[in-house]
Amino acid sequence: MAIAAQTKVTADAFQALPEAMTLELLNGEVIEMGVPSLEHQRIVGRLFLALQSRVPDGEVFFAPIEVMLDEFNVPQPDLIWVAERSRNIISPARIEGPPELVVEVLSPTSYKRDRDVKFKLYERSGVQEYWLVSPPERSIMVWSLNDGRYQLIAVFDADEMLVSPLLGELPLGDLFSAQP
Repeated sequence: MAIAAQTKVTADAFQALPEAMTLELLNGEVIEMGVPSLEHQRIVGRLFLALQSRVPDGEVFFAPIEVMLDEFNVPQPDLIWVAERSRNIISPARIEGPPELVVEVLSPTSYKRDRDVKFKLYERSGVQEYWLVSPPERSIMVWSLNDGRYQLIAVFDADEMLVSPLLGELPLGDLFSAQP
């Protein structure tokens, strides 16, 4: 749901909005994000733990976390990885620049935004890898930046080993299990 605005909103004006709301700024439009489902939360939690054990260095963060990519774009991805070499983009309030990896778990209300708007934004901003997790399909699409454009590495199903150009192999195991 977009909050009506007469003009584009800048990152500074966006920061002044109430903290009680979970919001993103995409192309100057303030987007109110819905409450994630339990399935969504389980997947994010499991992926966070899996990434924590696989990243060679740096830090893994999970939503809500603001990633300021430019004056008109402050998304809140589900998961991000900032490598040690990029640690300078971590500020006390948010991430200020493109992380190495962004993961979005698709939901009915975010599907188009994650697949289109954010895909183009992360590609343009230089995010090295973008993972789109589809709970209904029980799969993860892995996109890798090559010469400024995302290339689909593969779509990995729940029973497969995910292969990431940045992180190597990642077993998906019980990622999509309904059990806690």
